[in-house]
Amino acid sequence: MKLDKNLKILIVGLGLIGGSYAKGLHKQGYKVSAIDTNEDSIAFALQNDIIDNGSTEVDPKLVGEADIVVFALYPHVFKEWIEKNQHLFKSGAVITDVTGVKSCIVYDIQSMLRKDVEFISAHPMAGREVYGVRNSDDKIFKEANYIIVPTDSNTFDAIEICKGIGETLGFARISSLPPKAHDEMIGFVSQLTHCIAVCLMTCSKSEHLVDYTGDSFRDLTRIARINENMWSELFLLNKDALLAQMEKFIGEFNEFYEILKEEDTEKMKEKMIRSTARRALFDK
Repeated sequence: MKLDKNLKILIVGLGLIGGSYAKGLHKQGYKVSAIDTNEDSIAFALQNDIIDNGSTEVDPKLVGEADIVVFALYPHVFKEWIEKNQHLFKSGAVITDVTGVKSCIVYDIQSMLRKDVEFISAHPMAGREVYGVRNSDDKIFKEANYIIVPTDSNTFDAIEICKGIGETLGFARISSLPPKAHDEMIGFVSQLTHCIAVCLMTCSKSEHLVDYTGDSFRDLTRIARINENMWSELFLLNKDALLAQMEKFIGEFNEFYEILKEEDTEKMKEKMIRSTARRALFDK
């Protein structure tokens, strides 16, 4: 189900993901507005036909006419925005987000939100190692996963609207997880991988790695170009789930260490065979 073309959409936070949402939706004929505190971001989006209207201030008109509001903000900023500005939403508006953690956000937003406005959370599993609306590209969604994160408070209609956003933007797979399960999964498939990439880049003091590395190292460390403000906040907000996944990884790594130390070729091959089989599923 794609979104009704008559719906007016507001993006709050015009960075890489917010900008890519705006670009993808506007390209398909939706009326898209945006709010971002960065004047250059709004100017660029207007000049490049990414949005119809934009403001660096919380514009009551833009907020009040929006049927769907997508928040692409840091978690703490998202909460503060809702507390200060939710009175501007039109009755019946549906709001959603792109936030990378859920348990610490979803229930707080739903509990503070007006009863005539509904929040249905989502997580587009897409991104690039660059930032800002100038690097926005809706093609990043085409092979990506999109996770809807409903609670018992959500209605069928709101969930369908959220699903419609994913389908309209062209995500390859759309799934659903409750907040706790989402955070546990994200702790493994996203946050742990970023931790590993950062550690790979910081465990060697050589200043000449770039002269010697091949594709394997470059592929593994692509996501080590990281926004330290955003990711440190996400790690702390999902601390327990991430620590649990780090402990599992350390245990697995230590086991491989012992296998190599003992020169147990058969066990080493077993792990490699299992790894190859599991990775092959990604290529189907």
